Amino acid sequence: MDVDLNASLKPPPDRLYGRAVGHTLRARQADLIATLLPQLRWPSQPFAIASREIWLEVGAGGFEHAQAIADQNPDVGLIACEVFANSIASLLSRLAPLDEPGATIPANLRVYDADARILIRDLPDASIGRVFLMFPDPWPKARHAKRRFVHPATLDSVARILAPNGEWRIASDDPTYQAWVEQVFTASDRFKLLEHHRVRPLDWPATRYEAKAIRAGRFPHYWSFGVKA
Repeated sequence: MDVDLNASLKPPPDRLYGRAVGHTLRARQADLIATLLPQLRWPSQPFAIASREIWLEVGAGGFEHAQAIADQNPDVGLIACEVFANSIASLLSRLAPLDEPGATIPANLRVYDADARILIRDLPDASIGRVFLMFPDPWPKARHAKRRFVHPATLDSVARILAPNGEWRIASDDPTYQAWVEQVFTASDRFKLLEHHRVRPLDWPATRYEAKAIRAGRFPHYWSFGVKA
C-alpha cells in the first residue's frame, strides 16, 4: 500500500538505526577498533591520493562493496559510512590479518562511523560524484517508513551534494523497499531515473547481501538516479 508522502509520512528520527553493536566484540576486534580505525576515520584522516572525485557509500555493511569500488577506482576517494562496530571490525580484520605483520591502509578508502546524514549535511554543494545505497535495511512495516534512508526529507540533501552528472545508485531485494523507491523517486522533483535493472550491471560489484537474497529466492532491483537540471 502506498504511503501518502505529503500527509502521513513522519519526518525521519534523529537516528535511523538501533544498537551500534550486535554481538560482543572479540578482544582483537575491539583492539582494531581502538587502534586501526583512527587511521581510517573520516574526516580526521584525509585520502592519501589526489582524488579526481569523491564518492560516498551509505551503510557499507561488511565493506565488501566499498573495498571493491576502491580497488576498481584507485583515483577516486570513497567515504564509506557505517555505524555498526561489528561490520567495521570485519573490514579492519581483513586489512590487518593475523598471519601478516602490520596493516594495509587503503589510500582511497575512509570510514565514517556515525550517521551518514550528519556527514551529508556538512558536505559542500556538488562535492560528491556518486552515492551508493546497497541493500539497506528495508524497515518493512509502514509505521517504520520514517526510518528508511530513501525518504522525501533525505532526497533534497543528497541532491545538494551530488555534482553535475552525478549518480545515486540504489539496490534492494525487498519488495516493500523496491515499491518505496519507485514511489518516492516518482514523486520527487529533484531526481530523474537514469537506469533500472533487474540483473546487476557488470560495473556494480557483487555483495554478500545480494548473494544471500538470491539464494533465498528474492529478486534484487538496481536503480541509478541523477539530479534534474
